[in-house]
Amino acid sequence: MIAYFSMEIGIEQRIHTYCGGLGMLAGDSIRSAADLGLAMTAVTLASRRGYFRQMLDKSGRQTEAPAPWPIEELTEETPARAVVRIEERDVHIRAWRRDVVGVGGAVVPLLFLDTDLPDNHPDDRRLTDQLYGGDDAYRLKQEAILGIGGVRILRALGHHDIHRFHMNEGHSSLLAAELLLERMRAEGKDEIDTRTIAEVRTHCVFTTHTPVPAGHDRFPRNMVRKILGRHEAFEQSGLFDHENKLNMTYAGFNLSRYINGVAKKHGEISRRMFSGFTIDSITNGVHLGTWVSKPFAELFDRYMSGWRADNLSLRCGLSIPHAEVWEAHTSAKGTLLERIEADTGVKLSADALTLGYARRMTAYKRPLLIFNDLKRLRRIAEQIGPIQIVFAGKAHPRDDDGKAMIEKIHSAIAELRGEVDCVYLPEYDMELGALMTAGVDVWLNTPEPPLEASGTSGMKAAANGVPSLSVLDGWWVEGCIEGVTGWAIGGHNNDIDHDRDATLLYEKLEEAVLPAFYNDRHAFIDIMRHAIALNGSFFNTERMMRQYVVKAYFG
Repeated sequence: MIAYFSMEIGIEQRIHTYCGGLGMLAGDSIRSAADLGLAMTAVTLASRRGYFRQMLDKSGRQTEAPAPWPIEELTEETPARAVVRIEERDVHIRAWRRDVVGVGGAVVPLLFLDTDLPDNHPDDRRLTDQLYGGDDAYRLKQEAILGIGGVRILRALGHHDIHRFHMNEGHSSLLAAELLLERMRAEGKDEIDTRTIAEVRTHCVFTTHTPVPAGHDRFPRNMVRKILGRHEAFEQSGLFDHENKLNMTYAGFNLSRYINGVAKKHGEISRRMFSGFTIDSITNGVHLGTWVSKPFAELFDRYMSGWRADNLSLRCGLSIPHAEVWEAHTSAKGTLLERIEADTGVKLSADALTLGYARRMTAYKRPLLIFNDLKRLRRIAEQIGPIQIVFAGKAHPRDDDGKAMIEKIHSAIAELRGEVDCVYLPEYDMELGALMTAGVDVWLNTPEPPLEASGTSGMKAAANGVPSLSVLDGWWVEGCIEGVTGWAIGGHNNDIDHDRDATLLYEKLEEAVLPAFYNDRHAFIDIMRHAIALNGSFFNTERMMRQYVVKAYFG
């Protein structure tokens, strides 16, 4: 069996245990594991109060509120219990289960770890409340519950013969420390030796998801000792880095037999960041059965029967008549425009080129790049054809720069009103993400390279025939065939120049994207069909999970 650990997992709209791409990728991985009939159990935290609900006032000022979800209604409590010692108190853990059923009926159980039990201290009952909430001490406690408590819950459920433990990012790396302690206890040892470390390493694999420092948790030794005690597995196995901090990425790396990045370029960047480790790459994907919109699903059913179980079938997308591709897209776009009008009161045109941008709002993703020169943007829209832009995305509650960007976007929206119509949709979630990636005409992505490890929203768009206009970073380095599957902003370079990149973005809109959309609809639909046939057929989690099976799980 494979045990898949992730701090966040996006499995359903009503279950608020995700905040962004990491959780979406985890959910899609589990769905495809079920589709493939893979023996897997997934482990995450209950996050009873969710990530947060985003509320925006008229100026774009973000405030947050809890986003609770009815765990008792949407899952089933298991009899399993486990205990983790935190701050010299026993913290009791239970697990709630929800089954993820694949296309052939196979099941992957998803376990939600929960400390809201009457046996626990009131503070400890809140430890599985907030996804990515609180301070570093709160985060370390959560990661102990996920990693150490997750292994103990699996054992309590009778899973003693787990072939591989998959750590989806460093949040769950403490599971490897727990495996070391299991070995020590089983063999009656007081110290960890190289053979014990080697044995544990054979059972662990690790996926790193970001080059951004904030994605690699580090905890001071004194904090670790205060919260978790003098943990032999930490002290004796080299898990503290040169600054005397427990580095969760290094901990996972040191105790894993296989490590991978999430795109070819990200693998290269990771090997430079973490020299001394052998780091492979498996490019991310998306679960097509989840993210293909209803109009395109019906279209695929007519022309590529069985595509949900055989995602490679989408390579036949080039055979779908142009008129039917456009009809399906028009339907998906209409659904999005109806949602926009209902949420904002803004009525966008079904005939205008509509760009979509929806990401976590943070500085390196550069959501403001499209507004770098408002005068030029106006001129392009006036001279070539109307442009509409749909934005969505949350800023982390402590990311003041990200929040300021949302306000600046709102300011630009007001300044451009009537010339380049734009809207900002609040509360970006699974449902809105599906509507946007299917309903816009072109997907826009403007990160600072090489900080985009992969990115999956553009993959969802491609499966719905929506081409990308993106900086060559992450998955787009592999997915972009210029003028065939979409368009690149600039070339293969990692130097950051916002003015240059904005100029290149405007040039591509002027010279390629808008002329194709307005003056050569047949050519534009050809690009849509190639996005489906080339990118949709490859950048999916069916292909991805098959690679994990061969390379990571049983290789």
